[in-house]
Amino acid sequence: VGCVANDCGSVGLQSRSVWCVHSEGWRTHQSNCFPSDRPPHQRACVKICEWQKDLFEWRLSPWGPCTPSPLLSANRCVTAQRGVQSRGVVCVKRTNGTTVSQHVCEAFSAVPEQEQACLLPCPIDCIVSAFTHWSTCSRTCGSALQQRTRHVLAAPLYGGADCPSLTQIRPCNHDNTHPALCPSDQQEYSYNLWMGPWSPCRLKGTVPVGKTTVDFGFEIDGKKTVKASYTIKHDTVNFFLISSLCDHDNSPVNFRSCVMPRDCKVSDWSQWSLCSKTCRTSDQSPGFRFRSRSLKQAAIGGGEPCLALEERANCNVLEDTLPLCPRYEWRVTNWKACQVAPLLSQQDHRHSNTSILCGGGIRTREAYCVRIHDSTTLSHSFSRKEKRISRPVGSNLCTRPLPPLAESCFIPCQKHCPLTPWSPWGPCLHDNCLEPQGRRARSIITESWVESDSCPPVSEAMICDDTVCFMWRVTSQGPCVPQNGSCGPGFQEQTLECFSATGETVPSDQCSGDPPPVQQPCEMPCPGDCVLGHWGLWSSCSQSCSSKHQEGKQSRSRLVLALPGEYGKPCPPAPELVQWRPCSNQPCTIYYWDTSPWYPCMPNTITDESEGNSTTPQMENDATCGTGVQMRQVTCRRAGNGHVLPKQCPESSRPDSIRSCPLPCKIDCIVTPFSEWSTCPTSCLSGKHSRHRIIIQRPANGGQECPDTLYEERECDPPPLCPTYRWQTHRWHQCILVPDSVRQAVGGPAEACGIGLETREVMCVGADDSPADVTDCLRWAGLMPVPVRECRVPCRDECSFTSWSRFTQCQGCGSWRTRTRSLIGRSKKRWRCQQEETFPLLEKETCPCSEFHTQAQGPWSPCLLSPPKNIAGHPFIQGVSLQGQKNSECGHGKRYRALACLDHLGRLVEPALCKSPGYEEESCHVPCSMDCKLSEWSNWSACSASCGGGVKVRSQWLREKPFNGGRPCPKLDNKNQVSEVLPCYSDCSQYVWEVESWSMCVLNPPNNLKNSGSTQPVCGEGFQTGKIRSCVHHTVVDDSLCDQEEKPIRVETCLLPCPGHCVTSEWSQWTKCTMDCNDGDLRWRSRSVLRWPEGDHTCPDLNQTQACINITCLKYSYVYSDWSSCQLSENAVCGHGIKTRLLNCVRSDGKLVELSMCKELGPSRGKLSAPCEVGCPVNCLITEWSTWSECSHTCGSQSQMTRSRVVLQPAGEGGRPCPSQLSQTHPCPIRPCYSWRVGDWRPCRVEGADCGEGLSRREISCVVHWGSLSGPPQPVPVEDKMCLGNSQGKVSETELLQPCTVPCPGECHLTKWSPWSLCQLLCLDGRSFETWGRQARSRAIVTQVLENQDTCPSQMYETRPCQGGTCLSYEWMTGEWRHNRRLVWCQRSDGVNVTGGCITQNQPSAIRQCHPPCTKPFSFCTQNGVCGCEKGFTEVMTSHGFLDYCTRTPGLDHKKVDVKTTAGRLRPEHHIQDWALKPLGPDGRVKLWVYGLMAAGFFVILLLIFMSFLLW
Repeated sequence: VGCVANDCGSVGLQSRSVWCVHSEGWRTHQSNCFPSDRPPHQRACVKICEWQKDLFEWRLSPWGPCTPSPLLSANRCVTAQRGVQSRGVVCVKRTNGTTVSQHVCEAFSAVPEQEQACLLPCPIDCIVSAFTHWSTCSRTCGSALQQRTRHVLAAPLYGGADCPSLTQIRPCNHDNTHPALCPSDQQEYSYNLWMGPWSPCRLKGTVPVGKTTVDFGFEIDGKKTVKASYTIKHDTVNFFLISSLCDHDNSPVNFRSCVMPRDCKVSDWSQWSLCSKTCRTSDQSPGFRFRSRSLKQAAIGGGEPCLALEERANCNVLEDTLPLCPRYEWRVTNWKACQVAPLLSQQDHRHSNTSILCGGGIRTREAYCVRIHDSTTLSHSFSRKEKRISRPVGSNLCTRPLPPLAESCFIPCQKHCPLTPWSPWGPCLHDNCLEPQGRRARSIITESWVESDSCPPVSEAMICDDTVCFMWRVTSQGPCVPQNGSCGPGFQEQTLECFSATGETVPSDQCSGDPPPVQQPCEMPCPGDCVLGHWGLWSSCSQSCSSKHQEGKQSRSRLVLALPGEYGKPCPPAPELVQWRPCSNQPCTIYYWDTSPWYPCMPNTITDESEGNSTTPQMENDATCGTGVQMRQVTCRRAGNGHVLPKQCPESSRPDSIRSCPLPCKIDCIVTPFSEWSTCPTSCLSGKHSRHRIIIQRPANGGQECPDTLYEERECDPPPLCPTYRWQTHRWHQCILVPDSVRQAVGGPAEACGIGLETREVMCVGADDSPADVTDCLRWAGLMPVPVRECRVPCRDECSFTSWSRFTQCQGCGSWRTRTRSLIGRSKKRWRCQQEETFPLLEKETCPCSEFHTQAQGPWSPCLLSPPKNIAGHPFIQGVSLQGQKNSECGHGKRYRALACLDHLGRLVEPALCKSPGYEEESCHVPCSMDCKLSEWSNWSACSASCGGGVKVRSQWLREKPFNGGRPCPKLDNKNQVSEVLPCYSDCSQYVWEVESWSMCVLNPPNNLKNSGSTQPVCGEGFQTGKIRSCVHHTVVDDSLCDQEEKPIRVETCLLPCPGHCVTSEWSQWTKCTMDCNDGDLRWRSRSVLRWPEGDHTCPDLNQTQACINITCLKYSYVYSDWSSCQLSENAVCGHGIKTRLLNCVRSDGKLVELSMCKELGPSRGKLSAPCEVGCPVNCLITEWSTWSECSHTCGSQSQMTRSRVVLQPAGEGGRPCPSQLSQTHPCPIRPCYSWRVGDWRPCRVEGADCGEGLSRREISCVVHWGSLSGPPQPVPVEDKMCLGNSQGKVSETELLQPCTVPCPGECHLTKWSPWSLCQLLCLDGRSFETWGRQARSRAIVTQVLENQDTCPSQMYETRPCQGGTCLSYEWMTGEWRHNRRLVWCQRSDGVNVTGGCITQNQPSAIRQCHPPCTKPFSFCTQNGVCGCEKGFTEVMTSHGFLDYCTRTPGLDHKKVDVKTTAGRLRPEHHIQDWALKPLGPDGRVKLWVYGLMAAGFFVILLLIFMSFLLW
């Protein structure tokens, strides 16, 4: 429990419970435990104050690796096993991190968990390969061994079984070639000279500097220096005596010249560099700082190597004290002007004049990267200003996605002005009844969705003379009332009203002058007088105006209704029945108002200033914005002539000459500041650097223009001279040998000769040959030349040669030149000197050559088009490339292929030697994409209805399908057509029957021929005709266009009254029926008496009625047509449009009638037009090509430049799809790569001895390659000077040597490392969740003599991580059964036989056994695991299904019975036929006499043994 004390900081007591437990875990009495072992239950403590809790804390280390739990489950692991992982827990001070006692932190909180359970994969046992073949015997005679080895394929993991022995040995089975006993002339032991490692180089006595001796101890690690092939000899024979048993030349083997080791010397550490992290980021990682020191003296002779010349340390770990790091964000320019041209298809004829295009379009902008400084104190307005003035930086610094660089836009279209035909001239009107003018008008028939300034005039005026504003007219006349009697002169009353020239009734006081009289004289015909009808209406004027050659006329006529009697008043002559009068006397001069286009919007200086500043000015400038005025000229024009006085045109229809308008603001050009100057190429090479600035906003409305300079370039500052450092070497000194005293002390040759060392001075100098720091030469001049090398002083008995001759003359480029030498003196007779492998007598080298040729390398690059300068890649701008621009994706270009420059030996050299740029080019062509090509629109068809609403159609046909990524076709019908349907309206009265007036009633001819000579009849029935002239619509058209049902009657009967009969006028028009058509509704008409009858004659009915229900009961209703397709302006491709529908009047019988028939229903409330929108076929939007990157490699054939572009927006419906090529490459010149290549390790060699500690060497050479040392083509050696500038890959002299051991015969040793195994992943069901796998290699033990087994080292294996592993599985494999046995082995999924890996519990049986065993004669165990009989025998089974016995198959020749070995006894192969006694019965059982014979034999044997014992 916690510390119990009075106050914090004072001493108290801490208690705990202590009890006794049994070893099995249950609690027991305290007497069962030893009192001396009882732990204390109290201890002193100090009570911690609350404020002290903030001084200490638990510091936890990360959890360690998961290791298998020691308490493994007995069950077989299926998927995972339990493991344990632990971590360190210490109590530390918060201030300085020092460790304190855990009791301090335990006072505040409990100790955190130090162990936790974890899961591990199941244990994986070691997996080894199959054994190799047996080796040859270790010696040719005597006791020898054979061995075979295997290697580790996978090391054990997660507690799996360790690797088994990798070696198997067996004694040799000697034969004649390998006898078990050695011949007597061969020694029992063989001797080999063994050499240990060289001792350190040291000075001894007064030996001159540079000459050293070695310590000649005979024992190294407790072993003698001479080893036998079987056992180690432990006698103390003198070294010279023992070494005489080994065959070797007289050269010294136990001493040599050496260089005194000299340690590496370095300078003091430089100052720490600035911290790499100077600001706060989100990753919380610390920064780094560096310091370095230079090399003063390199290590020589095995001295202490150089320590690290550079050191790195963390810095700025606490980020809270650092300012925020600058961020990089995208900024965008203002939107460019809206364009419609990118949306046009290739066949669109509007490409030639894109200025008239309107409607939906697309506009773009550019993005550039800027540096953002985070600051919370900046105001919003300042932030906006900062955005505008930020200087651009490299686009690669912005890592976020690009903002939208394209969007849809709309250009307003001018209103399309479809006009109706001119209406007929209206009546002569007055403007305020002051000036006489006639007027006609036309109207716009299509609703507009935008304003327009280009509509022609819609009204015209004409001067007329009969200037009447208001006039009187007669509305009705009463009957004529004679003054005297029933006929003769009289009066008739008439009703008058005042009406305007437009036909509207107005008050009577509007008509000037006296009204016509109410009573008008008339004459009632007397019986027998000629009766005439009323005058008809005046016809329309034949001319709208008069000229010198034509003048207008109009007429009216009256008919003879009754012929006169014999004594009656005659009818007037025919000419008097028609009246003519002139009309339209005004001249044909037409006047109209003409308007000019609206002038630009100007500030309104008349209105109040506050009104002009009502709108917020734009951010681009401080000019006043708001409402302005637009003006235009309005003039009166005369048709065919120029301007006339305004009074000639009607003032009421004068257009406006001034209107308000939104005043556009002046927009100044805005550019970014210049970017930083680009970096110069290098610190010591001349070059240029540049800077850019970007236009954010283009000027408009008279704003300030953009500057001319957007790009600046200048020479870099004069660079310092490149540092020139070189290694300066002096002449080699005299060869230094081991001193004579040392040589004589070890019994060496007295002659001073052999291998020694020679030295030279090497120093680093600058351009003026002054001494410089070694580090500078290592950086600029490559590795330091060798200051020490071996030399040889020839001995008297060594091989002597003449000097080398001169090289022979070269015979041509690529030939060889040679030089020779020869043996002299006694060397000619020495066999060793005649070995040319050791002492060559001929040397050859290639002749220098300066012939070079080029060779094409690699494939051609894609065809590269040369982009225009304004589209070329920009280092700071990310723009949009609009697909569909001319020559942007197709046309003529060039493609490139790299050229390699080779010398006469096929080695790669610099391209400049071939006078080649490094690549070849040729012209190429990129085929252009072809959009879907349709025909032009056909003409609109005629309206499908002659009266009312119908449809009209036009179509396009497919001509060419899209090709190579062109714009796709619209949806076509089965005829490969696309059609457009619009509603249309035909005026029901536009086609009318034109008829003449009814003729006079003509009496029928009399039927009585006898009366043919009499006078013509003057009364009776007759007929009258109405001639149909034609079907007309302004002009004569085909009769089928007129309604045949409404064709007028051409002939009708009539009654010509006789004298004295009643004469009436013609019937008036029927009155109209009501719309409801009730059952009681009637219509009526009337007529009046023109001549009263005589005598008994009476007049007919003057009124006539008719029921409406069966005659004209027709109902009318409004019907709307379907909406049309969205109609655009003829200059638009997409965007806002209008859709229309028609309003029809339909009669109840389904016939379309005039719209006026539905006027009684009131106006229709539905709209006949509505706005709509047509989606734009936006092509794929991609960025412009980026600038070409740097070459990917500085040398080699794989170097290339790349450029790319990014898809910003996929193609919309109907747009051109994205191009497939989003990146392009350009080959770079192939420059040779020079690298140091280290050769393979040579076999271990012990100089002067047969075995022991030696050295393995490898060579380093300079090679030229094509970018890969592994080829192809394979690297070719060149002179070392070509690699002097490349220190990478150059290794020191010590890295070219490694110590090694050559085992002596009979010595137990390890094999070389096996090759690394296949990279294997940890997989589950064939799937792996690892990215790194493991591979292993091993070394097995080689035992040559059994006696040396105790000194053998342990076998070794090691693992390493690898990448790109595979999943491997293991499966048991079995062979065929042979004699109830078969082979069983484990095989890996790649076919390799292994040991381990397969589950042991699943191993198949290798031996087949039957239960119960097959003990019956002639029986054996079958493959099914049951007992069967041999061939020729039949199985006899028990009731339990087991074999009872085998019986011979009857009918088979016993000669053919195959007798086999059964039940452990060998039966004879051939049956003996001449036996008299048969040991077996016919059923195959042994007869009883055989058992008796066996018992008798056994008794005889016992008797013999007993007798021999007595005799002994």
